[in-house]
Amino acid sequence: MRSDRHEPSRLRVEPADAHLAGPTPAPTGATASPPPAVVPHPTPVQQLSPSATGRVDTRPAWRRRTVLRLVGASAIGLPVVATLAACTEDDTVHAPDPLAAQEVLARADAAAATAAIALAPQSNAALSTIATERTAHADALRTEIDRVIGVYGDGTTPVHRTGAVTVPGPGGSPVSASEVETASAQPATLAQVRDQLVRSQQSAAALARTETGYRAGLLASISAACATQAGVLLT
Repeated sequence: MRSDRHEPSRLRVEPADAHLAGPTPAPTGATASPPPAVVPHPTPVQQLSPSATGRVDTRPAWRRRTVLRLVGASAIGLPVVATLAACTEDDTVHAPDPLAAQEVLARADAAAATAAIALAPQSNAALSTIATERTAHADALRTEIDRVIGVYGDGTTPVHRTGAVTVPGPGGSPVSASEVETASAQPATLAQVRDQLVRSQQSAAALARTETGYRAGLLASISAACATQAGVLLT
C-alpha cells in the first residue's frame, strides 16, 4: 500500500566546538590527506636585522684578536725592557785599564809636538812625524782597551764606568789625565817635548814587563818608538 507521507529528513547536527575537536577521521579505506605544515613563528634572534646579527657574531672574535695582539706585543716588549734595565742598572766602577794611562800620554805627546811647531818651525817635519806616530799609538791602545771591554751583538759598547786615570808627572809623581792634557795644549819647546817623550818611553817599558802577549809587544814597540823620537828626531 502506497503511503503519501514523507519521512522527515535527518538533519546532521555538529557540535558547536567541532572545529576544536580536530579533523574528522577519514572513512575506512580512504587515503588520509597529510596534515597541513606548521610554520613556526620567528624567534627573537631571527627577527634581528643582518647588520645586528653580524655585530653579535663578530664581537667576541674582535675581542679575542685584540687580546692576542696585546699579549704578543707584551711578549716582544718584555725582553727589550729587561735588556734596557740591565744596561742602565750597571753602576759598577771598574779600575782603569792599565793601557789607559799610556793612551793619555800618547795623545799628550802628539798635542805637545803639534803645539811646538809654532816655536820651532825649523823642526816642522820632525814634530809632525812625532805627532802622527803618537796619535797612531793612542789609537792602537784604545782599540785594545775596547776589545777587552767588548761590544754587544748590535755593535754598541756597554756602559763601562772607570775610575780616574793618572799618569806619571814630570817629577815622577802621578798626576791626573786632565792636567796632562791641559798642559800639552800649551806651546812647548823642543826640550820640553823631548823630556815628555822620555817619560812616555820609560812608562811604556815598565808596563810592558808586567803584561803578556800582544799587550807586552805593543807597549815594547811604543817604548822603542818614543826612544827613537826623543834621541834621533829631536837631537
